[in-house]
Amino acid sequence: MPVARLFPFLLILFFCNVNGAASAENPVEQPKTIAYYDKLVSRYRYYKPDSAIFFAQKGIALAQKLGDPNGLAAMYNQLGMIDDNLGKYEESTQKYLLAKSIYRRADNRKGVATETIRLGVVQLRKGNYDKAIGFFLEALRISERIKDKPGQLEAYVTLGEGYMGQHKYDTALKYLNIAEKLDSTLPQSTISLNLLNNLGIVYREKGDYPKAIASFQKGIHESDKPQFQGHFITLTNNLATVYARQGLKQKSIALQKAALAKAREIKNYLRELQTLNGLAYTYGKSDPANALIYLNQAYQLAKDNKAYKEQVGILDNIARMYKAQNRFEEAFQAKDQQYALADSFFYDEMSKQIASLQAEYQLSKSKVKIEQLKNINTRQQFKNNIILAATIATGILLLIFAFYYYKTRKLNILLNNANNKLQDENTIKDKLFSVLAHDLRSPLASIINLLALIDDDEFNQAERKILFEKLSATSHASLDTLDSLLKWGETQLKGVRLQPIEFKPREITERNIALLTANAEAKSLRVSNLIPENATVVADPDHYDFIIRNLLSNAIKFTPDEGSITISARSSSETGDVIFAVKDSGVGIAQDRLESIFTIGNVSTKGTNNEKGTSIGLAICKEFVEANGGTITARSESGKGSEFSFSLKGSI
Repeated sequence: MPVARLFPFLLILFFCNVNGAASAENPVEQPKTIAYYDKLVSRYRYYKPDSAIFFAQKGIALAQKLGDPNGLAAMYNQLGMIDDNLGKYEESTQKYLLAKSIYRRADNRKGVATETIRLGVVQLRKGNYDKAIGFFLEALRISERIKDKPGQLEAYVTLGEGYMGQHKYDTALKYLNIAEKLDSTLPQSTISLNLLNNLGIVYREKGDYPKAIASFQKGIHESDKPQFQGHFITLTNNLATVYARQGLKQKSIALQKAALAKAREIKNYLRELQTLNGLAYTYGKSDPANALIYLNQAYQLAKDNKAYKEQVGILDNIARMYKAQNRFEEAFQAKDQQYALADSFFYDEMSKQIASLQAEYQLSKSKVKIEQLKNINTRQQFKNNIILAATIATGILLLIFAFYYYKTRKLNILLNNANNKLQDENTIKDKLFSVLAHDLRSPLASIINLLALIDDDEFNQAERKILFEKLSATSHASLDTLDSLLKWGETQLKGVRLQPIEFKPREITERNIALLTANAEAKSLRVSNLIPENATVVADPDHYDFIIRNLLSNAIKFTPDEGSITISARSSSETGDVIFAVKDSGVGIAQDRLESIFTIGNVSTKGTNNEKGTSIGLAICKEFVEANGGTITARSESGKGSEFSFSLKGSI
């Protein structure tokens, strides 16, 4: 056949091959399912977060089109993990909460347990170990109720991590051993590898190096598969730390360099960052030049991926290395850069939350203005109608005047209501920012003073440790204060949002008692949960959780050593509601303060051990109780304790 006649066929074949290649490389050409998008997001999550976000949004659109709530929740979970990897903990928490809410509405309890674990992991990374453990215990109870063994395994493993963060290695080992027995009955998974890694870390920190090496080596062997490469790198790095502690520095460095090559090969920037920091630590002060090479590589990597929190930590280590080499000018520059970045990152997160409240306030104010303009416009229209009617007949004019008088009076009432609402919004805003200035200024000043003290070279290690403990306590108190303020501001500007369901209040109460056990034990307090097992309540469980935790925390705060606290519930003979009571044997409340304790104007006082608190916890409790159709009261006498009672719909 002549070449001229062959040319059209060759051209068609060429374009077929091009299209085939495009289909193989371009994921858009593949069949579009939720599982497909989930796989793509998992693939790009670590080294191309922008692409991962793009595909997650595609998955959300598809789930909404198909009416698939489980797929929708899975995509929001992926977005949460992307934010989590970038250190955006507030954003990731909001996405996990949204996914959890969607799973709950779809009655997918396994999904609810999964998101509860993720919320705990965020608290773990923020250093809030008690809160993290609370989430993990909640996830464990859900998984046990639905008999989901993989879910139970993950809960036990994460509980171990929570206690590892508190350096309670014996308690951590107890949970990890339970997980190990459960894992032996299940197929291998990423959780199995996390378990081996955690066991190795616990044994390493307890000084049992042979067991630590055995755990890490077993994990490395089982993770040497394409789908487990990230775990392979982490396990290799942790094995290297054991060799480094044994003085086998070259063996440790060889393992870490192999892990670094693997991380770069699979384009996993988090594992690469982990390995670079590990190498810098291994070289340490004995070879600061090499340590600086790896630290600078880690800093550039964190900067390229916008990992601000990691940048702050790396800059601190760089400054230490320069100082060890007596390169004080470079050390100062690194430290200055670290402080600037930390300030920017911290205040950016805080300003986002406050800006959200400001935006809500401005929006509310604009709506009132619009209503005012509409009312003014309506009044003007009525006037025009009256003038037009006056030209038709005097008799009709009288009727219209009467009608106009009635409408004008009604409009004036509406305008007065609108003005009152605007005035209330201004009052709320003024109170919020007043409390922000009052309750946060002093703790932040304390933090700055403590930082200045810590930087003083005259303090020894023991004294610095005491200062760090004070700094940690003050920081956590400031964070709790800000959380409460923002929550109160949100309820005032957005309104209280309800998701009422039927639940057992005893379980939630028991969980909060467990979370606050350390505080109670520190004062040798007896806390008794007398709520009947058969008690049920129809309300928003998150609101009940906040109310009980706040009242119990206050009772612990204001009860002296060796005191007692009881939480009880009874059925009201008049309304049929359930009446809850939190009673303590504490210092009591003066009568002149009882009338104002549920208002934003309430002044916070220190507890019997000088515990700090905010002045708005009880105000939020009142908002939540009333939003759920109940009432809250307080009875107290100075020196004879207090009793806080609130009612909710339910039965015993």
